[in-house]
Amino acid sequence: MIGAGRGRVVVTGGAGFIGSHLCDALVSRGSSVVCVDDLSSGRRENVAHLDGEPRFELVVADVTREIPVEGRVDAVMHLASAASPADYLARPIETLAVGSEGTSKALHLAAESGARFVLASTSEVYGDPAVHPQIETYWGNVNPIGPRSVYDEAKRFAEALTMAWRRTHGLDAGIARIFNTYGPRLRPGDGRVVSNFLVQALSGTPLSVYGQGRQTRSLCYVDDQVAGLLALLDSGHAGPFNIGNPEETTVLDLAHLVLEMTGSRSTIEHHDLPEDDPGRRCPDISAARRDLGWTPRVPLVEGLSRTIEYLAPLVSSERG
Repeated sequence: MIGAGRGRVVVTGGAGFIGSHLCDALVSRGSSVVCVDDLSSGRRENVAHLDGEPRFELVVADVTREIPVEGRVDAVMHLASAASPADYLARPIETLAVGSEGTSKALHLAAESGARFVLASTSEVYGDPAVHPQIETYWGNVNPIGPRSVYDEAKRFAEALTMAWRRTHGLDAGIARIFNTYGPRLRPGDGRVVSNFLVQALSGTPLSVYGQGRQTRSLCYVDDQVAGLLALLDSGHAGPFNIGNPEETTVLDLAHLVLEMTGSRSTIEHHDLPEDDPGRRCPDISAARRDLGWTPRVPLVEGLSRTIEYLAPLVSSERG
């Protein structure tokens, strides 16, 4: 356990949405951070405010090829991966490579340094779940050859590889299964439900609801998500742990809430459901509450308000 205010932490995917917030939190509590990102889905501007910070370094590198970090490493937090459907469906082979080769290189770095390793896995390992809410002992319902499998199976393999290193080499490793996360630094074209709805509402275009909108999501504000990852980092536990908000909402209810909060006159358009789209998604976080002392705190309306404040000027500038 490295503890607050100590240690040098390598964050792969650190210029991404969640990764950049994690870098902020680590620097704020006194850690030195090496952010490794190939900027394929991460963005320099997400960490530009850390330029000149002596405890922060950005290394532009593809983790499937190398993680060029020298010197002391106390923890490796492996978040590198395309995470939005738009990104991993556009780069399927690269996504599988990050889950396999990228995870292998991150594990090697942690092992060589005697460092704590934290894998950012995903609720997608449960696929379209037949058990609700999802508990960590559930093995999932994943279509291994469907279009979403490039992300689902990449993360399932990464979990298997992480536990193999823990059992075989005694690596101090933990796994977090991240559920739907939202907040500032979501890209306007990210493709996830919150950014989609907010951008459409702010642009005055119809909100795209797939199917009847009865499918559910459990939305965790990014600050809460980061707090959960840090709690796992500091705990020494292996997990896996569900890190997400157990308050479930339907996609259609979310669309109506977004319209209300933005004051938009956009309509709602229904489209065919994508293949293997999960019908229900909600974490059981009993283990995280018990073993990590973690629970999400930011209500949905408050989190959406902060996200609207971030996205509104971006959407306005894009509209000219």
